[in-house]
Amino acid sequence: MIDRFRTAARLWWAPERLRAEGTTPDYRFSLANERTFLAWIRTALALVGGGLAVDQFLTGMRPGARTAIAVVLLAGGALCAVRAVNHWLRTERAMRRGEDLPLSRFPVLLALGTALAALLVVAGVVLGGLGR
Repeated sequence: MIDRFRTAARLWWAPERLRAEGTTPDYRFSLANERTFLAWIRTALALVGGGLAVDQFLTGMRPGARTAIAVVLLAGGALCAVRAVNHWLRTERAMRRGEDLPLSRFPVLLALGTALAALLVVAGVVLGGLGR
């Protein structure tokens, strides 16, 4: 497990090492992989923005609830950004090796976490700010 992490970390900082693995895939696939990476980064930025918005603009909520929702969204943004790099790398590596593309449970976790945060905000707004 630690060796897998070290190998992945080395590739994060020196992606040119990927060229040593397998053959170069069709550039259209590599560019599609990059567009997917950018979509994940946009999602991460949206989560960070949402976390900041909850903290700054839902001042009628109880501070603990507001902080908890903001932290969940900010942590989700951070995880999403890290996951974006990891997924891009794993996908590029699989394409170069001619392997199946990697599967991930992260989209489900991200969707559930975001839905939970949204429901908590809706509950806070509808119920009058969770104890102003």
